[in-house]
Order: sequence, then C-alpha cells, then structure tokens
Amino acid sequence: MRYSIIIPVYNRPDEVDELLQSLTLQSFKDFEVIIVEDGSSVPCQKVTEAYQGKLDIHYYNKPNSGPGQSRNYGAERSQGEYLIILDSDCILPEDYLEAVEQELQLNFADAFGGPDRAHESFTDIQKAINYSMTSFFTTGGIRGGKKKMDKFYPRSFNMGVRREVYQVLGGFSKMRFGEDIDFSIRIFKGGYQCRLFPGAWVYHKRRTDLKKFFKQVHNSGIARINLYKKYPESLKLVHWLPAIFTLGVALFALGALFCQYSLSPILLYALLVCIDSTLRNHSLRIGIYSVAAAFIQLIGYGTGFWRAWWDRCILGKGEFEAFKKNFYQ
Repeated sequence: MRYSIIIPVYNRPDEVDELLQSLTLQSFKDFEVIIVEDGSSVPCQKVTEAYQGKLDIHYYNKPNSGPGQSRNYGAERSQGEYLIILDSDCILPEDYLEAVEQELQLNFADAFGGPDRAHESFTDIQKAINYSMTSFFTTGGIRGGKKKMDKFYPRSFNMGVRREVYQVLGGFSKMRFGEDIDFSIRIFKGGYQCRLFPGAWVYHKRRTDLKKFFKQVHNSGIARINLYKKYPESLKLVHWLPAIFTLGVALFALGALFCQYSLSPILLYALLVCIDSTLRNHSLRIGIYSVAAAFIQLIGYGTGFWRAWWDRCILGKGEFEAFKKNFYQ
C-alpha cells in the first residue's frame, strides 16, 4: 500500500461525503482511507458505508480526544508507506495524489505538505476566510514556502509523512491546538527531509462563519506561545506581526479620541484588503467580507498571542486553550 489517508472527524458527515466523493475520482489509485470518528454526536458511519466497494475504506469510532490523538489512532491501524493527514472539510482535485507521487519520484521527502484554495462552491464568507488565511496582507502569504519569512511547516489539513518517521517521532502530541506545528518542528529537529509540494493543493473550507473563525485563530495565537514555551527557537518575527497589528489598532483607535485622522492607517489597510480580495475573487461582496475576515484573523490571533504571553511568560501559568466548551458553536 503506497498511501494511507487518515481523516479525523467530529460532527461533519456532509463534509466527509464531499471529501470521499473527491477521493473516488483520484487518478492515482494505490491508497486506503481511514475515517476516525472522534466521539461525534452526529456520526458519519452511514456516509462511509456508502463508499464501501468504491474505496478501500475503514471506519473507526472512538471516544473524543481531539484531532491529534485521533490521527494517531488511525495511523496505528493503517498500512501505507506514507500517511497523508487531511481535515474532514477538504475536497481534493482529481490529480492530488498523482501530484504527490510525482514529487516523491522526483525528489525524496520524509514529510511534506501542500497549500489550500477556495472551491467555487464555497460560500462568500468561506472564500473571504480563505483569502484572510492566504493573503500577504494578513501574513498568510508570507508564512513558509518559497521566498517567505520562515521555512515551510506542513499543516494537518494537508500533510504527508513517511510511516517510519511517524512511528519514530510518536505521532502527534496531546496539544489540542498547534499540534501540527509541534509535529512539524519535531520532524525538522529529527533531521528529516521536509518539503512543500506546490502542486498537491486541496480545497479547504476552514470555518463556516466569522464567529467560529475568531475562536480558531484566537486559539492559534495561544498555541504559538505554548509552542514557544516548548521550543523557544520556533518563535520568529512573522509570528509577532498579528500581535503588533493588534496593538497598533488599539493605539490608533485610542488616538481617534484626540485626532480624527488617527484611524486613517486602519482605513487605508481595510481599503487595500478590499481591493486586493475583490480583484482576486472577482467579487466586491467577497472583498468587503474579506476586510472583516482579515481583522478577525489578525486581531483574533493577536489577542490570543498576548493573552498567552501574559499568562505563560509573565504569570508563569501552564499550557491552556480557549473556548473548550463551545469551540464548535
């Protein structure tokens, strides 16, 4: 078996259906699919059963433990030479696995990852969120990869790793957020070859509304400090940019009480985001939504970063996360 595709799932049967449908269309066929139901109240077992005979698919249901431990559970039951980790809210183009195979045949890699895009079927809000996570104006376009401010760290929505490497490193840690970066850091620290596969991209839905998006990026900001406490060398300038942006917005907003032009830099930034997103997405509506998504992405991450910095670096508290009870609401 060449590839084992491991997909942890939590209450997303409709999205799993879309992902599995895209897997049936893959031009490269030497793979199995492992679905790990992470204690869902709305399971996807019936969805997976519909793909028996169309895919080499295996379904497991276990108590909730978070995505990292669910991936480990699936990896222990897999057969592939390479493990490919996907989020359940992804859709694959038909040549995804073919692109992975071509890259590996061209140049060996112990681990790899690919970028993401917005599918035409996504809602305008999802397209705006995708813009905010991939744009130069929100740091997404300058994190990792070629000609970027930091080396490429594979993310768990689209990550591949050789089985032996996964086993040596012990898979994902128990971190609820930032566990994929934690794993990527350990891959590099272990001296393994890790590359970006530009052609192995996926359609990634991310969050479905701005409220859920804020919770996600706020926890990402917290996770960055949690990672810093484990790996001090992992904190780079690019990771400070949302925190600096958040502080700047607060200062400009405060200055507006004394000077009417104080908000001009914020308004100029909003205009640049709107124009850029409008041109990229061919939609003014998405451009306007992107302004909101960009501010949420930067300020959500920035406030999480500052919150964790204060609690962990100043007060000396232990690792934590936010929105434990209502993260998916």
